[in-house]
Amino acid sequence: MTAIGILALQGDVREHARAIDEAGARAVPVRRLAEIEAVDGLVIPGGESTTLWRLAMAFELLEPLRKLIAGGLPAFGSCAGMILLADDLTDGVAGQETLGGLDMTVRRNAFGRQVDSFERDVTLDLGGGADPAGPFHAVFIRAPWVERAGPDVSVVGTDSGRIVAVRQGSLLATAFHPELTPDRRVHELFVSMVKGTK
Repeated sequence: MTAIGILALQGDVREHARAIDEAGARAVPVRRLAEIEAVDGLVIPGGESTTLWRLAMAFELLEPLRKLIAGGLPAFGSCAGMILLADDLTDGVAGQETLGGLDMTVRRNAFGRQVDSFERDVTLDLGGGADPAGPFHAVFIRAPWVERAGPDVSVVGTDSGRIVAVRQGSLLATAFHPELTPDRRVHELFVSMVKGTK
């Protein structure tokens, strides 16, 4: 069975693991390089992007993860994970680095602080146009948004004209937390990407 690692440094690890299992793959919490090298894809969960960045450095994962992602490891980042997958970051803390891979510029906490968190239906295009299953009920918590998407980046989701979900090759990212809802469409898309079927 396809094994998808959940980067278990901080954030919504259990929630993503449940969603991946329900989407048809086997979820594996990972935090060491050997564990990451043994899975078929990687989820970078929501949490706090600066904390995840510092923990990745402390666990000596930053450069190895960059190389794995650049080498084609499928990866999905939600919220803070989206920030980590961006090539460029605006409004980051001093010295903050990303893993990169997605040709985009992301603004941290673009929708506001924790008290400004909200839920709203967003339009998704998971392949072939507007999803016939209808809008996706999205949970935004101190969420980023995409300020610039490169020519090879496909916009997968928007909210009031803001880009909140993107895909580039084997990489997928959402500004919201699909793991916090029972709707598994985003995780099912990522599982199909890892399996090479979409």
